[in-house]
Parts: sequence; structure tokens; C-alpha cells
Amino acid sequence: MSNTSCQSTELEACRDESAALKLKIIAIASILLAGVAGIAIPLIGRHRKFLSTDGSLFVAAKAFAAGVILATGFVHMLSDGTEALSDPCLPKYPWSKFPFPGFFAMIASLVTLLVDFVGTQYYERKQGLARGSPEEQGRVGSLEADSESGITQVVEGKVFGEEEGGGMHIVGMHAHAAHHRHSHPHGQDGCDGLLRNRGHEHGHSHGHEHGFGAGEDDSGLRHVVVSQILELGIVSHSVIIGLSLGVSQSPCTIRPLIAALSFHQFFEGFALGGCISQAEFKTLSTTIMACFFAITTPAGIGIGTAIASVYDPYSPAALVIEGILDSLSAGILVYMALVDLIAADFLSKRMSCNFRLQLLSYFMLFLGAGLMASLAIWA
Repeated sequence: MSNTSCQSTELEACRDESAALKLKIIAIASILLAGVAGIAIPLIGRHRKFLSTDGSLFVAAKAFAAGVILATGFVHMLSDGTEALSDPCLPKYPWSKFPFPGFFAMIASLVTLLVDFVGTQYYERKQGLARGSPEEQGRVGSLEADSESGITQVVEGKVFGEEEGGGMHIVGMHAHAAHHRHSHPHGQDGCDGLLRNRGHEHGHSHGHEHGFGAGEDDSGLRHVVVSQILELGIVSHSVIIGLSLGVSQSPCTIRPLIAALSFHQFFEGFALGGCISQAEFKTLSTTIMACFFAITTPAGIGIGTAIASVYDPYSPAALVIEGILDSLSAGILVYMALVDLIAADFLSKRMSCNFRLQLLSYFMLFLGAGLMASLAIWA
């Protein structure tokens, strides 16, 4: 098939390199500012009571950002991957003989699960060695052997996977379920117990100056892994988005993308900034991660602009690479949104004990997903 038959006649009719270059400069500035603002708010706001990571406002805003990321994976990235890998410029075999986009997204989700689990185990062992004193080891108990998951270790009254404030990560859910009937009261008593435990922990923290407890360490470990994997998923598709915008010479394509990508970048930054804030990295690590996120899409636009004259986005190789990377990014983002952002908060005891927070969080989740999905009409 000739290269000319692969071109989009609609976009070629709107081709204007001079106008496109001006819009790309505007896009770089707008997306950079949106990314910086999005990731900076939770990092700076953690020192402010109304934006602290323990506050309801933060939980609701994080739910909105989770909806944005979920819609990005399902509606935008997976759709773009399917479009690229089903393009008529590609040979029918093997690309039209198998649903590759869904397959690559599935593989990415499974690999992300594996990395999530291995990373958690690594940081848990590393932290365990660092604090492996006889006093700490004496706090470790075990449940009866008749629990559904076998032997479940409990540290400071918590199971691995349960976070401060009642949050819980998916890796610890099975163990938590087996432990639940032994250790946690149900219904209103459980919620009252959660409030009493919070008060006890608050008083305990003022009475002793020994830093983090074991439960807080486990929570911190989860946030370390989650923030790093989330950044990997966001950065991987941000590069593709930036390159796609940068190589375009059509103002008709670029103009709607500026607003859509700025909105998208802001809330992805907010979700990532929240995870980084909860992980409590050192200042240097936090700054590096924040800057790396903020500059990725603008850098992709700059690279795309530089190679626009020699790069053919309709070539079979470019379409295959774009389709595979979009599909892989979709799998990573869907996994991170559902498992590490939504499930971790929405299945927590804190959420189940606060009906107003439930309503607000679900509303913000659906609002974020709906708004991001609706952007597919224009971008």
C-alpha cells in the first residue's frame, strides 16, 4: 500500500506548519504549568491541615484523579492502541488476526501486578532488616492455623497491606479478610473502635519519640511501590502523547489537545503527587520524581516537533510501536487506578465508616471518569 493512501485527507487539508508550531509552543507551556500545579498541590498541601493526606478533601480529590486515570486507560490509551494496530496501513497478518491491543493491555496489567508484589516484598524485607531488633521481633504474632490463608503475620495489631487510617492495599486483602473475623469488631462497633484506635495512636505518638511504628512502616512501603509504578505508567504514555502532538502539523488536531492534555496532566499529577506525599520520600527524591513527571509530556512535544519533518506517523513501524506502547500504558493505568488508587481507599474501614465521605468520593470518582471520557469527543 502506498504511503499517500495511508494519509488522513482531513488532516492534510488542515495542515499549516507555522500555525501548528505556535500552538505547540502554547501546548508545552500550558501542559508544563498544569503538570507542575497538579503534582505540587498535594506535596505542598501536606503541611496544611485542609489538604493533608488524612483529610476528606484529599481523599475526594484523589478519587477524582483516580477516575481521570481510569478513563485515560480505558477510553483514550486503549482506544488509541486499537486504532493504531487496526490501521489499514498495516499488513492484515498478523495484526487483523488477533486482538493485540487487549492482549498487550492484559500482559501489562499482569506484569504490573508482579512488579507491585515483588517491589513490596523487597522493600518490606529491606525495612525489616533495618529495624530487626529483639523488641520489634517480639511484637510479631501469628494467628491460628485454621485461618483461610494459612499463617498470617500481624505487626502492631495490623496485617500486612492494612494502612494507617484504615486504608488497605490489594496485596493484603486476602490476609486481611482471614484476619478480620478474629481481630476486628463488625458494624458500628468496628467504626467506634477505629476512632478509639486513632485517638490512642495520636496520644501514643506524643508520649514516645521513637519515630514510625511498624504499621506506619508497612503503609509507607506500599506508598513507595505504588508511587514508583504509577509514575512509570504515567510517564510511558506521556511520552507517546507528547510525540503524537509534536509530529502533528495540523492545527485542527493540536488545538483541542491543548485543553484536554492540560486537564489530564493536572489530575494525573495530583494523583501521583498524593502517592509521593504519602510515601514520604526525601526532598531530593520527591523533587526528582515531580520534575520528571512534569517535563515528560512537554519534552515529548519538543522531540516530536524536532523530528516532524522526517518522521512519518503513518508508517507501519510507527503505527506498531505507537499501538503497542498505548496498549501497554492502558494496562498499567487501569491496574493502578483500580487496584492502588480506588480499591485501596474505597475498601478501607475509614470509607465504610463515613457515609458522607462515601457519597462524596463516589461522586468525584464518577465525575472524574466521566469528564475525562467525554474529552474523547474532541481529542
